[in-house]
Amino acid sequence: MRVLFAGSPGIAIPAMMEIAAHHELAAVLTNPPSEQGRGGTGKNRGPLPTEVAQAAKEAFGASVPVIEPEKLDAAVRERIASFQPDILVSFAYGKIFGPKFLALFPRGGLNIHPSLLPRHRGSSPIQQTILDRDTETGVCVQALAPEMDTGDLYLVERIPLSQRETAANLSEICASLGARMIVDVLASIEAGTAQPKPQIGDASYCRKISKEDGLLDWSLDCLTLDARIRAFDPWPGTYTFLAGQRLNILEAIPMPDIRLPNSVPGTIIGLDKAKGIIVATGQGALALRRLQFATRKALSYKEFSNGVRNLEGSVLTS
Repeated sequence: MRVLFAGSPGIAIPAMMEIAAHHELAAVLTNPPSEQGRGGTGKNRGPLPTEVAQAAKEAFGASVPVIEPEKLDAAVRERIASFQPDILVSFAYGKIFGPKFLALFPRGGLNIHPSLLPRHRGSSPIQQTILDRDTETGVCVQALAPEMDTGDLYLVERIPLSQRETAANLSEICASLGARMIVDVLASIEAGTAQPKPQIGDASYCRKISKEDGLLDWSLDCLTLDARIRAFDPWPGTYTFLAGQRLNILEAIPMPDIRLPNSVPGTIIGLDKAKGIIVATGQGALALRRLQFATRKALSYKEFSNGVRNLEGSVLTS
C-alpha cells in the first residue's frame, strides 16, 4: 500500500522506518520547523525541522517528499492527493485531521497511541501514565476518528510498569512496540482480515505539558514529586532553587516511609551515602541522586555535596 506517514517527534521515527521497509511511503507529513523545545536562542541559528523531518530526509533523500505545512488547508490537501496515498498513518503528528483531509485516503487512517485507550486520550499519554503512577500502560493502533483518540482499536499491546520508568525510556519502548504493531495492522488491512473493536471503559484525558510544569513544589508528597521528575524527563525537566540559583533535579528516589514531622518541606536533611541527598517533602522524603546547576554539568549527589558548602539545613524553594 501507498502510505502517507504523519509524525513529528522522535518517538515516531521507528514506525516510519518500519512502514518504509514493508510498504511504499507516498510522503511524510510533519510540523514546520520550530525553535521550541530544541535548545538554542534563535540568535545563533534558525528554526530546526522536526526529528521526523530530519530522519526522513536523511533516510530517503528526495525519493520521499517531506511536507511541513502550518495548516492542512486546501492547497496541502491538493498536494497530498497528487501522491495518491491509499492510507494515512499518524503517530504524534500534533494536529487534528478534519473530514476533508481524511477523505483523501481510500482505506482511511490509523493512529498509533501510547496508552491503553480510552485511558489517557490526548497529547501527553506517556507523561500522564507516569504522573498517575499507573501499574501498566500499552500501545494502541486505532482508526482515526473526527473526535480525538476515539476511534476503534485494531490492536492493543500491554506494558507492565515498574514505577521507575522515565518518559524518555518509556517512549523508546512504545516507539519500538508501535513500529511492530503498525506493520501487523497494515498487513491485516491489506489482507482484508482486520477486525477493529470499539473502545471499552471510561475515558480519561491528558493535557499538554508546559515548561512551567517542571517547577517542583516540595509541599507535595515524595511519590508525587518522584513521578513528576520521571514524567518530565527529558522535557521540560524538573527544577527547584537553592540559594537563588536554579537547580535541575535529574534523578531521585522516593522514601515514603521516612517521617520528618518537624522539617519544613524542601529542607535538605543530610547525605545518605548509599541513596543520595535527602530532602524533606510534604510526606516522606526524596533522595536526590543527580543534580545540575543551570549552565553547569550534571553531577552525582556525591560530587554535588562535595562542591556545595553548608548543604545540610539549606532549603530548596519554588
